[in-house]
Amino acid sequence: MRGQPPRPPDMFTSLARKTRQVAADPVLRKWLVRRLTGGAASPSPFAAHRPPYLNGVPGPDSQDTQPQAPPEAFEPLGTKTPAEPPVESIELPLPGLTLRLEPGAEKDVFTRSYGDMETLLALHRFAWVPLLETFDANAAAWTQALWDVWRRSFSRPGKDWAWHPYTAAERAINLLDLARIHGLPGPVDETVSLLADHATEIHRRLEYFGDHDTSNHLSNNGRGLFRIGLALGLNWAARAGAEILDREAARIFMPSGVLREGSSHYHLLVARNYADAWLAALRHGRPEEEAFLIITRKALAVVPWLILPGGMPLVGDISPDCPPEHLLGLAGLESGWVAGLGDDDRAAILAQIEKTRPADNEELAQDGWLRFSRGPWSGLWHTAPGGWPQAPGHGHQDTGGFELHFDGTPVFVDPGRGAYGEDGEAAHYRSSLVHNTVTVDGTDPYPNNKPYYDDAFRRDIAGPAPELNGGGDEVVLGHHGFGRFKGLGSLRRQWRFTNDAMTLTDTLEGDGRHLVTRRFATPLEAEAGAGGVVLKGGGRTFHLNSPDASAAVREITLWRAYGSGRLGSLIEFTTEAQLPWTGEIRLEVL
Repeated sequence: MRGQPPRPPDMFTSLARKTRQVAADPVLRKWLVRRLTGGAASPSPFAAHRPPYLNGVPGPDSQDTQPQAPPEAFEPLGTKTPAEPPVESIELPLPGLTLRLEPGAEKDVFTRSYGDMETLLALHRFAWVPLLETFDANAAAWTQALWDVWRRSFSRPGKDWAWHPYTAAERAINLLDLARIHGLPGPVDETVSLLADHATEIHRRLEYFGDHDTSNHLSNNGRGLFRIGLALGLNWAARAGAEILDREAARIFMPSGVLREGSSHYHLLVARNYADAWLAALRHGRPEEEAFLIITRKALAVVPWLILPGGMPLVGDISPDCPPEHLLGLAGLESGWVAGLGDDDRAAILAQIEKTRPADNEELAQDGWLRFSRGPWSGLWHTAPGGWPQAPGHGHQDTGGFELHFDGTPVFVDPGRGAYGEDGEAAHYRSSLVHNTVTVDGTDPYPNNKPYYDDAFRRDIAGPAPELNGGGDEVVLGHHGFGRFKGLGSLRRQWRFTNDAMTLTDTLEGDGRHLVTRRFATPLEAEAGAGGVVLKGGGRTFHLNSPDASAAVREITLWRAYGSGRLGSLIEFTTEAQLPWTGEIRLEVL
């Protein structure tokens, strides 16, 4: 889930914030002028929380004429009633934090102050339950104890974070998954009643904000409704959830099957969500099973292209919902989420993964993702299809960027992002200043995007869509994003490969003198010298150099999960260039 803003500020604080945004963003100022003068289109009118395709679909207050499906039979979690409190400590895997709890500490878990809101949200979602390495009697005791605390304090639906629709859906699904394998936290009747309240509250606050500003969250709202409806025999919830899942797939997935929001981890997350919905439909013999399978297989077909020999590039945001490795079972491994399924579900999803052929690489490149291999080299290139990071979405300013592995060794990697936020380190890791791309005069390749900008306005500001293609021994990417600045034209990047070398040639059109910086993030040991940079790691040594610029090396964090990373190096080649300009960088295997 993308981090949400805190409670609405007062009118004057909000006005001051918006004034600062306008003052700092020349593109936003242009849009406002055009909007006021009729030169920019406005989004279509919409009713928040009410997607129009649900008109006529029964809701919680309607009389659903279809027969109720039989609910699942729930066994209680644990064997003792009342449940005994924990007697041993436990460590909860949370985003950015492993929380160690001693017996008795459960009382204030939900009222503590945490450094990141996502930590608290994960607790409200019981997101740690499927991430435990083993679920034993101690884990069951802690789950019951924390559920007792939660239902005593938060059982009444409200507008606080505990009942945010995404959080409510995740919590319900995590509890239902737990119930299928180990039992439902008790008292069972009370928990079932609370889960029914979850469905009503999710439906009331659906995360629909018009066609221009609705993200993958709405599809997950639908998954929550579908799962609760099937488990509790609430036909209205199952029908509404199924309709949302089906309709939102057309919105959030691109023609190739890749998620449109610019994040490799989020693609796996949403592919998992649809696989989960398909498995639920399969178990219950639902008519939506075939449609959900088609969506799931198309999303799964993208997964092989997103994983390189040395690991999965974390392009765009990293979700706090679970670590990336928890979802690698979608590549056909019995690990993480796949390993935690029941036997029948696990066999079913693995069979579908094995049957699914990889997506068409050319179609995937048209949607902004190019997987390219040549000899021992393998890489993943990404650009938002229009250049502008998708809004709403989870993309970064990485147009012109790439991740490159040599014979299974990651050489250049995407640094990911360790936390959500609009300033400080969070904003820095979303910018081009830490990505394997080019900046000119310190600016990002494309402006900050807004969901209410229309495509005509975007093209007028930053030119036609980028071009990305690969074949033979080369990859070529070109874009016009810098053309929004006086004196700057198009950028063309060309990577050429031999068995033991990569040559990257950059050509920037325009006039005048400008500061051009090319950056490379690496997990390898990097030492700069007079002749370039020596990279060592994975039993390999490489030499990186440029005839037109010296290199500077500094430490950065390479994020591998939300809030968790390791040290790496950022290599920068900076040139005061007279445009038009061509520069070259060469990577050699020693």
